[in-house]
Amino acid sequence: MIPRYSTPEMDAVWSDPARFGRWLEVELLATEGHAAIGIVPTEAAEICRAKAPVSDEAFVERIIERERVTDHDVAAFVDTVQAEIDDPAGSWIHYGLTSSDVGDTALCWAMRDACDLLIEASTALLETLVDMARVHRDTVMIGRTHGIHAEPTTFGTKVALWALQVDRDRERLRQAREAVAVMKLSGAVGTYSNIPPSVEAFVGDALGLRPIAATQVVARDRHAQFLYACASVGSTCEMMAVELRHLQRTEVREVQEGFKPGQKGSSAMPHKRNPISAETISGLSRVLRGNLSAGMQDIALWHERDISHSSVERVILPDSSQLAFYVMRRLKRLLDGLVVMPERMRANLDASYGLVFSQPVLLSLVQGGATRDDAYRIVQRNAMRAWDEGLDFRTLLEADDEVDDDVLDDAFDLRRSLANLGQIFAQLDAIVI
Repeated sequence: MIPRYSTPEMDAVWSDPARFGRWLEVELLATEGHAAIGIVPTEAAEICRAKAPVSDEAFVERIIERERVTDHDVAAFVDTVQAEIDDPAGSWIHYGLTSSDVGDTALCWAMRDACDLLIEASTALLETLVDMARVHRDTVMIGRTHGIHAEPTTFGTKVALWALQVDRDRERLRQAREAVAVMKLSGAVGTYSNIPPSVEAFVGDALGLRPIAATQVVARDRHAQFLYACASVGSTCEMMAVELRHLQRTEVREVQEGFKPGQKGSSAMPHKRNPISAETISGLSRVLRGNLSAGMQDIALWHERDISHSSVERVILPDSSQLAFYVMRRLKRLLDGLVVMPERMRANLDASYGLVFSQPVLLSLVQGGATRDDAYRIVQRNAMRAWDEGLDFRTLLEADDEVDDDVLDDAFDLRRSLANLGQIFAQLDAIVI
């Protein structure tokens, strides 16, 4: 991931020293697991642990240098580790294992840790949304469908629905964590031909990973599920970001992103205050969805394995982890600094001459005995005139001989439109942070 969108927390999960450190721990635990059943001498396993190299940048460089000879990263890693531990103990490193035993177990370990960070970020974002929804529960605004004024709602209701979706994403991340928190040490084609299942269980217990049946590799539908959870996070964040972008348009101006001292919105136009965070989130969500497509294509491998997935995963798994984490963090910052403009929201609601109450008027006429089609015609006729001529909708209705004025007070009562919002907020209150 380019530095612009990387974070220290995810860097710590996906860095080369972290990756080789995981490989090393898998190798050492496998050696100790073999020692526990008498295959590897106990003293040799102890020497391997004691003399194991530290996985730092210098260790990484030694592996890279060796890979120039082997043209195989796991073989280069094993050669480097064995050389540093030295024979005879070092010869027990990688005993009975194949490359995917080490690489896939370590990769699942990394994805599990990435999930933990993503779940933590989703919870923080959820807390912000829940608080904002409660603060603005009664902040009245116009609801829009197709970009056109529809009926009144509140900003808090809008945010509450966002929170419910983020909570669903958090559950998807939890399910993805369960799917990827697995491992395999079952050998070249997954038959345990050269490694006992007890060694796999020993390593799995130590790492907190569940042993699963596999070919030479862990099935890639698990990785695709992880990528889907990341892409879903991105799409949810984009859904909010797109709405916030619309609400920041000059003609609407119901919210604004925060603007810190010294910030510049444009290199050319000093007045500009652009929705840059929301736009960035929208853009990065596209990358997340693209990565999901690549991950789905990684599921179909030849026979018991090939490496067509490997080069793809070196890019998309770290990058999707980083981007999903980044967009949630970026959106939380956006929301924490968001300027909400209730007066502008109310002014926009009133700007359509009262047309937002057309459905209550329609229903009142039906209750009064009109057929629905006749009631629709009466309301639509007055609504179109109000819109075309810039006239007050209620005044026109009061002048219409086919309308009973007595029904209009209730139909135009804003409290009636918002009376049942408690149904939505009850679901919000049921979220367990």
